[in-house]
Amino acid sequence: MRSTMLGALVACALIGAHISAHTAEQKNGQPEAPPDGWSTSVDGGVVYQFDTDLDEGGDYNATRAAFRVTSRYQWEGGTSLGLSLEYGYDGYDFSGDGGFAGLDPWSDIHRFTVAAPMRWSMGQNWSGFFNPGIRSTGESGASFSDTITGGAGIGAAYRFSDRLTIGPGIGVISQIEDSATVFPIIIINWKMTERLSLETGGGLGATLGPGLSLHYQATDAWRLTMGGRYESLRFRLDEDGAVAGGVGKDKSYPLFIGAGYEKGPLAFDVVGGFEFGGELRLEDSDGNKITEDSYNTGGFLGLTFSYRL
Repeated sequence: MRSTMLGALVACALIGAHISAHTAEQKNGQPEAPPDGWSTSVDGGVVYQFDTDLDEGGDYNATRAAFRVTSRYQWEGGTSLGLSLEYGYDGYDFSGDGGFAGLDPWSDIHRFTVAAPMRWSMGQNWSGFFNPGIRSTGESGASFSDTITGGAGIGAAYRFSDRLTIGPGIGVISQIEDSATVFPIIIINWKMTERLSLETGGGLGATLGPGLSLHYQATDAWRLTMGGRYESLRFRLDEDGAVAGGVGKDKSYPLFIGAGYEKGPLAFDVVGGFEFGGELRLEDSDGNKITEDSYNTGGFLGLTFSYRL
C-alpha cells in the first residue's frame, strides 16, 4: 500500500505523519512526485493479535485500529506544509486468575494525534523535513491532561539518483512519566531492481514503530512485502482502574509478510506475522514499576487501506 506497514528505521512514531514524505510518493514501487496545490489522503487499518500466553500465567489478545486524514499544500519546487489528524484504538482482553493477567490492568486505549509535516527543497538533490506533533494516549477514563505528549523530527535527505535517496535526522519525543527520548532518524528509499525495493516510511496507528521493509512488485497492481519493526506503546490508565492514574506499556518486535493491491487512488494490504520479544509493564501514577511480564510469540493478522482524494 502507499503508506507501508511500518515506520522509519529509527522514526518518530508519535508524530503519526510520514517522516519520509519529503521523498517521492510511491506508485507501483516507482517514485512519483506529489502534485502542486492541495492534496488529501485518508488511510487506516485494523490488526488483530491472537491469544498470546503470558510467562506468569494467563493470556491476552488485542484489537488495534487506526484512521488518519492528511491534507497538504505543495508549492512549485517541492516545498509543502500539511496537517494530519489521526485516531487510534488498542483494545486489550486479559484472561487468567494469576500474575499480570489476573490484575486485568487495562482494556481500551485511545490515541489522538495532531501533526504538521513540513518539507522543503534545498537545491536539486537535497530536501529537508520537519515534523512536529502532539498526542493524547490514554485508557478510557484517564485524565486527559495527563495523557499528552509531544515531539518532533527534523532532518534532510539526499537524492543520489532516481533509484536511491538516503537521509539522516534526529527526533525528540516526550514520554508519560518518563524522560524524553532522543533518537536518530534514517531515511532510505532504494529501488534495488525494477521490481525490488527497500524502504523506510512513516507509521500509522496500529502499525506504529520504526522498521524496514522489502517490497517485490509482482505485477503493475500487486506487490509482496516482508519486514520488521519495533513497536512501543505507552499510555495513561483509568483514574478508577486497577492502578488509578497509572501507566501501562506494551513493546514488541513484529516480523511480517503481506500482499498489497493498488488500483488508481485506492490501495489495500493484507498482512500477517508474529510478535517477538513482547513485554507488558505496569507502573504507578509517578512512573514507578509495579510489575511486568513477558509474553510468548503471538500471531497477528491485519488489513490496511489508503485512498487519495
